[in-house]
Amino acid sequence: QACTFPCQCPSQPLQCPAGTSHVWDACGCCKVCARQLGELCSLHRPCDHHKGLYCDFSKIHRGSGICLAHEGATCDLLGKIYLNGESFQPTCKLQCICMDGAIGCIPLCSDDLRLPSPECPNPRRVKFHNKCCEEWVCEEGSEENRFGMAMAVFREDPAQKPELNNLQDNCLVQTTEWSACSRSCGMGISSRVTNDNPQCRLEKETRLCMVRPCDWPTEKTKKGKKCVQTPKSRQRLHFEFSGCTSTRSYRPRFCGSCLDGRCCTPFLTSTVDVEFHCPEGDFFQRKMMFIKMCSCHYDCPRDNDIFLATYHRRMIGDHV
Repeated sequence: QACTFPCQCPSQPLQCPAGTSHVWDACGCCKVCARQLGELCSLHRPCDHHKGLYCDFSKIHRGSGICLAHEGATCDLLGKIYLNGESFQPTCKLQCICMDGAIGCIPLCSDDLRLPSPECPNPRRVKFHNKCCEEWVCEEGSEENRFGMAMAVFREDPAQKPELNNLQDNCLVQTTEWSACSRSCGMGISSRVTNDNPQCRLEKETRLCMVRPCDWPTEKTKKGKKCVQTPKSRQRLHFEFSGCTSTRSYRPRFCGSCLDGRCCTPFLTSTVDVEFHCPEGDFFQRKMMFIKMCSCHYDCPRDNDIFLATYHRRMIGDHV
């Protein structure tokens, strides 16, 4: 089909299934939901190249093809084999994909936390019949109990009770420390929980993190010393995330290595908004950790899998 200009795209926001990429059509006009493994495809309905899929036109005619995956290792999960590029749901709460022998998953249920607040003094999660994910339910209570429980997150002011339209002014901000980076080298994810928002509600925040590049040369520190002299990149570099590149270059600090079997991980960090540019032309921002100081310790990570991580060491929060 010929492209028509000026472009005419649907006015409604694009709604794609979980784990499905938004990609440009062949005309470069509109974003469409990428076709997945085994689905019909065409120039105007491209396959998800982020997952290594391509449109094979050799088996189907009339301008249509079928999405196939480039050669790659299969994945074995609980005795079941999945092909490279294949999406699957091991449970109703996870959407997973096999990518050259590695399995990555995204949650389909929100894991948000919720503290008592004036509009919901007694929240609890309830499992409903025929629904996979639990949902928050607010139980009614007496006026006295309503504000008594909410004071856990709101300032105590006998002269003024928190109003629903003035929640942030009365909010007692509570923020956890950032979790350890999910990977010991390369790009990973760190998270924390905070209620620093207009609803004064506990929510999970994430940021990108890089303790050190995977090809970073190891420099041993002197025995008994902390690795506080954090190596700084000699050249400015661009960060890469999900095939996209940071618009600015940086000279970040990374953690070195320690003697006697100890691990060197971030100790003091800050968070900066980093803008990324994608090959499709999109721009987006992500919060990213920048290291100020590292330290040596024996609480070492045992794996780098973000979904199965057993490493619980925390980093001290942001410092100016």
